Amino acid sequence: MLIMFNQFINREKELQHLNSAHNSHRSEFIVVFGRRRIGKTELLRQFIKEKHAVYFLADERGDAANLSEFRILVADKLGNELLSQSTLDWLDTLKEAARTEQRLVIVIDEYPFLINGNKAIPSIFQKAWDLYLADSNVMLVLCGSSISMMERHVLGSKSPLYGRRTGQIKVEPLKFKHIGTFFPKFRIEELVKIYAITDGVPYYLKEARHRIKQISQLEILYSIESLLLEEAEVLLKYEFREPAKYFSILTAIAFGNTKFGDIVNYTGLSSSIVSQYLSNLSVLSIVEARYPVTEKTHRSRNARYYITDNYLTFWFRFVYPNKSLIYGDFKIPQFNSDFNRYVGMVFEKIAAEFLWQVRPVDFTKIGRWWHKGEEIDLVALNDASKEVLFIECKWKTLSMAESMRIIEKLKKKTGFVMWNKGERTEYYGLVAKKVEGKDALREKGFMVFDLDDFSFLQR
Repeated sequence: MLIMFNQFINREKELQHLNSAHNSHRSEFIVVFGRRRIGKTELLRQFIKEKHAVYFLADERGDAANLSEFRILVADKLGNELLSQSTLDWLDTLKEAARTEQRLVIVIDEYPFLINGNKAIPSIFQKAWDLYLADSNVMLVLCGSSISMMERHVLGSKSPLYGRRTGQIKVEPLKFKHIGTFFPKFRIEELVKIYAITDGVPYYLKEARHRIKQISQLEILYSIESLLLEEAEVLLKYEFREPAKYFSILTAIAFGNTKFGDIVNYTGLSSSIVSQYLSNLSVLSIVEARYPVTEKTHRSRNARYYITDNYLTFWFRFVYPNKSLIYGDFKIPQFNSDFNRYVGMVFEKIAAEFLWQVRPVDFTKIGRWWHKGEEIDLVALNDASKEVLFIECKWKTLSMAESMRIIEKLKKKTGFVMWNKGERTEYYGLVAKKVEGKDALREKGFMVFDLDDFSFLQR
């Protein structure tokens, strides 16, 4: 599925969920949420095409203006001229909508703006649902970009609407395999670099496609002309009223301070504050705690914290500390070498996605492993069959001799992995930018891949 102008790519699963709800023989209340620029609005617009639907985009004009516009839209769709001229409140307007005999979809986009204008909105919608909509032919969709507001006022247990929804969709970034659709003339290596800055956020990819015609223009993406220069601040200020401490924590993580103690030391904040703020960031899916992939019981002392989004990681690693230089039209010091190391970390994420696609062994989970001073980039395992694949990722060109040294070193490190030790079937491999002598290494029984093998992801 591809509509290039609107960047509507690979939302089949979300559309299927929405269409299934639309085709059900009951009222439906679906919650759609996800960060700014992720493509929620375009998803909903695609969904309601050729359907009997009201699409209402709330804004910050205030309660009266929002209600008036919503009432007119409902009246127009129902063919009820008297309703458009009335002064009915939210509850009575929704009551009128519930009278529809034909299946009616009501989409309220940016629902949090309604709450900002009228704190009673969650209670009003709860009452409307319970009294009128729950037994109607209406499919109600509430959509929002402020994840904290959606969690608190729609999804959370303290919300009046809690327990009413019949389904929910969290709209996630696109996968790396979809990036080539935006840049059909770019090589895989170039796509990796773009993905390292934009992640799979459709709006950012659209911005990148508009601005860069060749990979040598990459610096344009964080120049003063680009919306990506300020977007991270807008995004976080949208969620947090006082973002300074959050910025400090995110900067710490972006610079590789992923252990709790290292974050505390880097920021100078107390342990209790860091703990609470990490929890808040985790709720919003901005930060996630990761654990060694072999660990069945997650122990807090083994946790490492990562920013979930490539764009935010890039922004806090390269843009935020250098904003004065960028505004002064100066170059970021040592950007090329530092960026190359950063891309190496992003490449691990891409490699994991690639391995899920090709499935060289029948694994059920994949992730990083660490213990004390030892680390392995990717470990793919199957608890039932006790098969395990150990992988090192290298964002560089490797000679056959270099590859063998890396694999031999990898074999030694696997001795520290206690998972089913002595009973497991082990495989070893590499994922790199380029591997010379790849076929010969495969003949030796190693699972070796490079960017030439990634081409199928871009079809």
